Amino acid sequence: MNIATPPEKLTAKDFTTDQEVRWCPGCGDYAILKSVRSTLADLGVERHNTVFISGIGCAARFPYYMETYGFHTIHGRAPSIATGLKVANPELDIWVISGDGDALSIGGNHLLHLLRRNVDMQFLLFNNEIYGLTKGQYSPTSRPGTRSPSTPQGSVDNPVSAASFALGAGGRFVARSIDTLQKHMPPVLKRAHENPGASFVEIFQNCIVYNDGIFNHFTGRDVASDQQIDVIHGEPLIFGAEQNKGLRLKPGTMELEVVTIGESGISMDDVLVHDETNRTLASMLAAMEAPTFPVAIGVLYCNPGPSYVESLRNQSEAAKNAAPKADINDLLRSGHTWEID
Repeated sequence: MNIATPPEKLTAKDFTTDQEVRWCPGCGDYAILKSVRSTLADLGVERHNTVFISGIGCAARFPYYMETYGFHTIHGRAPSIATGLKVANPELDIWVISGDGDALSIGGNHLLHLLRRNVDMQFLLFNNEIYGLTKGQYSPTSRPGTRSPSTPQGSVDNPVSAASFALGAGGRFVARSIDTLQKHMPPVLKRAHENPGASFVEIFQNCIVYNDGIFNHFTGRDVASDQQIDVIHGEPLIFGAEQNKGLRLKPGTMELEVVTIGESGISMDDVLVHDETNRTLASMLAAMEAPTFPVAIGVLYCNPGPSYVESLRNQSEAAKNAAPKADINDLLRSGHTWEID
C-alpha cells in the first residue's frame, strides 16, 4: 500500500532565489521583500502556481528575487499583462509589483482598468514619492516644492493620492502599510490575498538615496504613535501614545476631526467605529495627511464583488451552452461556400 507523503511546508528561504539583490543598502524594498517571502510561506502557497509581474523601476526587480514564476514587463503595462495571464490561466496566484511612477504615471490608465474590472490578483504599489531608478526625478506622488533633476525650482504639481486613486477607480480592496512595520505588513498582505478580486496595497517605502526621510513626519519613532492610525474593522478609530485620541465626524458636517477622549465632554461613544465596507469613510481616511490628521494604515476598504475572470468565464460558458452543437466534420464537407443568415 502506498501512503502519500504530505507536502513539506515551505519557509521564507524557499522563496529566496540565488540572485544578488541589487537595491541600494538601506532601501525600504528589502523590508518589503522579507515580508512578502514570509507571507507566502505562512499562506502555504505553491511556488509553481505563483507569479510575480512587474513593470519598470527599482521595485520592478522584485520577480528576480522570488523563487516563483516571474515576468519583468515594460513601463506601466504590468496590469495589462497580468490581466491577460489571469484570464488565460485563472488558477494562477498573481502578484503585481509596481512603484508610484510606474503605476500612476504611464501606467495609470492600465491600473485603473485592473481595479474597475476587479481582476483577481494582488497589486503592491511601493510609494517613495520619487523616480529612483532614473536618478531622482519627481513622480506623480511627489509633493509641491519637491526639488529634483526634473524640477530644480520645485514641483508645482498637485500630487496623486494612491489610495484615493484606487478607491476612485472602483477598487474593492484598498489597504496601506509601511516598509518598516514588519509585524503590520504580513497580516495586510494576507488579507489582500484572501480577497476574491483586485487587492490594492500601497506601501510607504523610503528611498534612502533620492528621497530619504520623506515620510519621517509620520513614520519616525518619536511621532509614529500620534501621526499614524491603524484602522481595524469594527474597532474605534483611536490612536496616540496613550490611545486617547480619536476621529469623529465634526458636528453638522461630513468632515473628520481629531478629538481627545476625556476632554470637552468627549467620550469613546463620540469616536467613529471603522467600517471597512463603507467607501465614503475609506475615502475620508485615505485623504488624511499628517500633521493635521494621522495617516491611516491597515485595510481602509474591503467590499468584495464579482471578479472579472469569473464573470468572463460565466459569460463564455453561457454562450457555449446556448449555441447549437457544431460538427466540424460536416462543416469541412459542406462545400466551398456558406450561407450566413
